[in-house]
Amino acid sequence: MPTILVIDDEEDILDLLTFNLERAEHRVLRASDGNSGVQIARDQIPDLVVLDLMLPGRDGYQVFEALKSDSRTKHIPVLMLTAKAEVTDRIVGLKLGADDYVTKPFSPRELVLRVQALLRRVKKSPAGTKLKAGPFYLDKSSFKCYLDQEEMELTTTEFKLLALLLESEGETVPRSTLLRDVWGYTDLVHTRTLDTHIKRLREKLGDFATHVQTVRGAGYRLRMEEP
Repeated sequence: MPTILVIDDEEDILDLLTFNLERAEHRVLRASDGNSGVQIARDQIPDLVVLDLMLPGRDGYQVFEALKSDSRTKHIPVLMLTAKAEVTDRIVGLKLGADDYVTKPFSPRELVLRVQALLRRVKKSPAGTKLKAGPFYLDKSSFKCYLDQEEMELTTTEFKLLALLLESEGETVPRSTLLRDVWGYTDLVHTRTLDTHIKRLREKLGDFATHVQTVRGAGYRLRMEEP
């Protein structure tokens, strides 16, 4: 039974999510402030965190940074939940490395489906698989990525996105395939999510960013030869 940690300071939201997630056969941990949320995550190591951004004490962005800077919790997928609905706020959350973003008010059924999609995505990585091409080396069993023999700090989403591109090195991976296999989406509504993560990944690749190429109107590909 997957364990979901919900961090939100609104009691009715905690009750609503607890009811719906437990009905979907998930174990639910609850926290009503950022500090206790971080502590519970470190103690219990949940399979996924649903994180509100507007929290007392330590806000959601600070909680996210605390989770990602700790080796015990850095690979836990995070779904951000917030009343902030502006496009810029969503982009900030995704650029930080959030795996998904849902705004209030929300459909409990949709949120549960997104949680399940993220959990399926995490489970898809076969243990012990190692990928190598050019300066890239990925170890799926340990979620470690090396670029030109230097270890990189990638979010879970960035790691899986790079792994998919590396598995199809030299070939174009359609947008629909990336959205389905990385995010669990079955349509093309969430294209901004893909583009935002590709941009973030390129920033981390630095001088090697040109290896991740845009195939206009089709998708992306990882190519070892310089464009």
